[in-house]
Amino acid sequence: MTRPRILHLVDDATAGGVMRVLDYLVTSPELAEQADHTLRHVPRGSLRLGRLDADMIVSHLAVSWRTLPMLALLRLRNPHARLVHVEHSYTESFVAHCVRRKGRFALLLRTAYNLFDRVVAVSEAQGEWLVRSGAVPPHRLSVIPSCVDLTDFRNLPRRSGPVRAFGAIGRLDPQKGFDTLIAAFRTIPRSDLSLHIYGEGPEEARLRSIASGDTRIVFEGRADTPSDAFAAVDAVAMPSRWEAYGLVAIEARAAGRALLVQAVDGLTDHLQLGAHTAKNRTSAAWVELIQAVAAGAPEPPASDPMSVYQLDERFLRAWNELVAEVRL
Repeated sequence: MTRPRILHLVDDATAGGVMRVLDYLVTSPELAEQADHTLRHVPRGSLRLGRLDADMIVSHLAVSWRTLPMLALLRLRNPHARLVHVEHSYTESFVAHCVRRKGRFALLLRTAYNLFDRVVAVSEAQGEWLVRSGAVPPHRLSVIPSCVDLTDFRNLPRRSGPVRAFGAIGRLDPQKGFDTLIAAFRTIPRSDLSLHIYGEGPEEARLRSIASGDTRIVFEGRADTPSDAFAAVDAVAMPSRWEAYGLVAIEARAAGRALLVQAVDGLTDHLQLGAHTAKNRTSAAWVELIQAVAAGAPEPPASDPMSVYQLDERFLRAWNELVAEVRL
């Protein structure tokens, strides 16, 4: 039998977590042993998709009422291909924060996902929500936690000594909750602590205003080599308002850095890695958490101490299992 041809479609090629995951998928030697993975950029909402030369078409496309006709044409014009959609964005907390007409949005998800043979959730928490909400029936859902090549992070020198340098790494966007983190940090009087913010985005001016000249808070810009940001800090904070998974969390643990998270959506998946959690979303809760970690609070026990060393292996195995469905 010929090798399966797997075509990944993406409509947002902006540098970020999704593109890093896709790069890992299409360049992995382990996946290349089983199938030919290629990537194609599709203009958002394009109706020019014809018949595609692939045995499996994997959508990493945004789901919206505007893109629904494109997704329907994808199904119509490729009746013999297996269609898979990977949901990188939507979560229970996203709906709570960002969706006003929740019934209409639920209808959109059910309609769009019904066009696919399988839907992939990128975290256990997201997958549970997709089933519980009725968006995807259990028999058509797979859960494959996102991953990237973690080699550079594992090769960083291990952290030793007290936690003094905290990092916030990601797009400067309201989703990430860096405003809460900065507000909390400003109220902590210790001069030996610092907060390093790595990333770019529309919130930068507002976040700088909240930091308001606190010299302990440093905006570092985007790290061209992702592992460089982790090399410079002792701990990584993720106060996100919603998060489908959170690659930064597994990178932090692979680098041996302490991890502080808001227990929301896919970030709850990382509790098994030994993450510290804030009691709630308030600045006061983050003040308490930062001070506890700086004072030497022990890391919560990891439920599976070896799991951080197996994340990429599990990711690749799960994708090979998904590709194997083409042969059935």
